[in-house]
Amino acid sequence: MKLKSVLLDDKAIQRSLTRISHEIIEKNKGVEGIVLIGIRRRGYPLAERIADRIEEIEGLRVSVGSVDISLYRDDLEKLDDMPLINDKNLGVEVAGKKVVLVDDVLYTGRTARAAIEAVIDAGRPLMIELAVLIDRGHRELPIRADFVGKNIPTSNCEMIAVKLTEIDEEDSVKIYELE
Repeated sequence: MKLKSVLLDDKAIQRSLTRISHEIIEKNKGVEGIVLIGIRRRGYPLAERIADRIEEIEGLRVSVGSVDISLYRDDLEKLDDMPLINDKNLGVEVAGKKVVLVDDVLYTGRTARAAIEAVIDAGRPLMIELAVLIDRGHRELPIRADFVGKNIPTSNCEMIAVKLTEIDEEDSVKIYELE
């Protein structure tokens, strides 16, 4: 892989998450009944950061949970390792709530579809919205994000790499050319 460019640095990620937080508040006319659910792995720290921003803005803390979609993947035959049966508990109650799923990159839409299925299995939410740091296009399913940090048109010969301090000890979004 060859690095093409740095798309977002730590400050740009902060600005994007602040904007997403404001948009969530505006679209939902406040934060009453909202829960954030981060799609593991990098969606969860992003959801925590959005909750922090919402708390700074509104003075209220929204609940944050996480979802492991490995049991809901539709491409298991392509994966090298079959997933372990993981805890299906999201860590928050979703029945009757406005759920905002949070992920780092929206690409084909398959991860979002799996996360929606997992949330519905946990209870019947009032609605489900999707927030992503990066939307790179190339959808295979009719899925769109309600809140987007940055739209990055890509080719299938490129890869987006999101790094977060909580996991990778740095905040950045980079695009690589696959060789």
